[in-house]
Amino acid sequence: MKKSLVYVIIFIFCSHFTFSQDLKPEYQKFVKSFISNVKSDNKEGVASCISFPLRRDYPIPTVENKADFMERYDQIFDTIFKNEIIKSNPAKDWSEMGWRGIMLGSGDIWIDTDGKIIAINYRSKAEQDLKSKLIAAEKLTLHPSIAYFQVPVYILETSKFRIRIDDIGKENYRYASWSINKSMSDKPDLVITKGLWIFDGSGGNSHLNFKKDSYLYQCSIIVLGTSESPPANLTIYQNGKEILSQDAKIITK
Repeated sequence: MKKSLVYVIIFIFCSHFTFSQDLKPEYQKFVKSFISNVKSDNKEGVASCISFPLRRDYPIPTVENKADFMERYDQIFDTIFKNEIIKSNPAKDWSEMGWRGIMLGSGDIWIDTDGKIIAINYRSKAEQDLKSKLIAAEKLTLHPSIAYFQVPVYILETSKFRIRIDDIGKENYRYASWSINKSMSDKPDLVITKGLWIFDGSGGNSHLNFKKDSYLYQCSIIVLGTSESPPANLTIYQNGKEILSQDAKIITK
């Protein structure tokens, strides 16, 4: 749900621990091509630069493919964003951040070293308004006991559990879970608040810890892994001993 958020976090770590590298001429070439496509409003050309699926802030649906992107182009690339891109200097405003890729400014766009856009962190007013509308609508579908929150963070599904994580204010993260055959309109089987979100270095991986009595529920979000790594994982510990571990998928809509 938050691939884009992860790249914002990566930038924060990078700003503390590394210095951005000068953009190589071979990278400037595809950055210039992308800028040219945006300047001429060539939607087909911009779409060809994107690695799909392109995640948006939950509960805004992920951009699944080129056709989906073409329909939502104006929602994502508003005038402010296009002007930022058009006025950018490929040599000075775009920075190579090692293996993490290439970013515009403070991370509004991330491009991999093959020239494909892997994250767009800019949020147009249209997307912000849509997000607020979708969150308000989603709250009406949830069980009343969990219908209050500020920001939805993740919805995970394992083979046995459905898990919802929300920020209920001031980075107080709440864990709610159901058996997989239940709906989020049902009363949760378990609710834990005061969770902690911990970032595992600058690679983008993170985990959220939720403690209840002698149990620790750990939800890991895996961005940097192997080709066989799942998007997420749920591990439950009792008195420090692992009693359950299940791979999870991230639900994006």
